[in-house]
Amino acid sequence: MRVLLAEDQDIVRAGLRLMVDNAPDLTVVGEAATGVEAVRLARRTRADVIVMDIRMPELDGLAATRRICTDPDLAGVKVLILTTFEVDDHVFEALRAGASGFLGKGSRPEALIDAIRTVARGEALLSPAATRELIARYLATDVRRPAPASSALDGLTEREREIVALVATGMSNAEIAGHLTLSPFTVKTHVNHAMTKLDARDRAQLVVIAYQAGLRGPA
Repeated sequence: MRVLLAEDQDIVRAGLRLMVDNAPDLTVVGEAATGVEAVRLARRTRADVIVMDIRMPELDGLAATRRICTDPDLAGVKVLILTTFEVDDHVFEALRAGASGFLGKGSRPEALIDAIRTVARGEALLSPAATRELIARYLATDVRRPAPASSALDGLTEREREIVALVATGMSNAEIAGHLTLSPFTVKTHVNHAMTKLDARDRAQLVVIAYQAGLRGPA
C-alpha cells in the first residue's frame, strides 16, 4: 500500500516515515510539508492513503482533504486525518470533506499502521467512542448546518436503513451481524448498497449522511 505523508513538522514527518516504512506491506511514496504540496503530490503519486495533518501552512489539511476528495481523478485515494485532539470540531469537518477517519497524534505506532490498512481497505476509522461523541455534539450545537434531509434516505430499503442507523453508532459489520442475527457478508452487502445509493465514499461519509438526515440507531 502506497502512503503519502502530509505533515509540516520535519521531525514528526520523519518519525511517521520510519513507522510506515517498517511495515512490510506499506511504503511511503511522498512527503508534503504544506497543504498545497499534499494536493500536488496526491495527483502525482496516486497514493492509496494520505496521512494528513489538520494544521499546515499555505493550505490547511481540511481544505487539502476537500480538494483531494472532490477530485474525480483521485476517487480511489483515502485520507486519514492526524489530530492532536480526538474530540475536535475540525475532525467532523474533515469527515464531511471526505476523510475516511482520524487518529490522535499520540497513538502508538501499531495503531497508525492498523489505521492506514483500515482506510486502504475502504473502511472507516470510526470505532473510537470519541467519534460518535464528536458527531453527535457537532450536529446538536452547530446552527450553521442545514436541516436534516430525511428524503436523502428514501431510496434505501427498510433493512438498509436499519443497518445504516447501526453503522452511525460506530458498530462494525461483525457487531451489526450479531445484533441482527445476519452474516457479516450480508451486512457488508447492505452497507455497500447503501453507500452506492447515497453516493458515500466510505463508512465515514455514510455516518455523516445518516446523522445529517436525522437517522439514529439504538442508544
